[in-house]
Amino acid sequence: MPTKKVILDACCGGKHFWFDKHHKHTVYMDKRKVPKGTIIQQPNWECDPDILGDYRETNFPDDTFKLIVWDIPHKLKSSTGFITTKYGFLGEDWEEDTKKGFNELWRILDNYGVLIFKYADLSISVKDMLALFPIDPLFGTKTKKGVNNTYWFCFMKIDEGE
Repeated sequence: MPTKKVILDACCGGKHFWFDKHHKHTVYMDKRKVPKGTIIQQPNWECDPDILGDYRETNFPDDTFKLIVWDIPHKLKSSTGFITTKYGFLGEDWEEDTKKGFNELWRILDNYGVLIFKYADLSISVKDMLALFPIDPLFGTKTKKGVNNTYWFCFMKIDEGE
């Protein structure tokens, strides 16, 4: 019997925070594929998704995943630097693209499913980023601690009509 894929990493990149980078219940998706050796300082780093796809418009049916992890790029503009190579960039239409992304991921998230949003505020404030979403997170990082720019937020798709 095939293993059911109930988790989506919608912007997997190098799968940095995964303990098992080939978790059997997970679909790893990214809009790019980058081979090993591209980053000289990290010769084993690669972006090798299971499927090439864009979180703004997927081919998944409604209510497909129980858990979605969404770690969007941290920078607005493209550059030839290490960060852009590793994480990508958002681009000029970042606000509309991020809204579309949230709405699309929400569509494919199953009822009572969880969306984990990971974000680094290198170019856009957390306040401005969260203002794009139609709902507030249940919990997450509220303040910056030290020099770490990474924030995590948890959303749950709860049917408020029940």
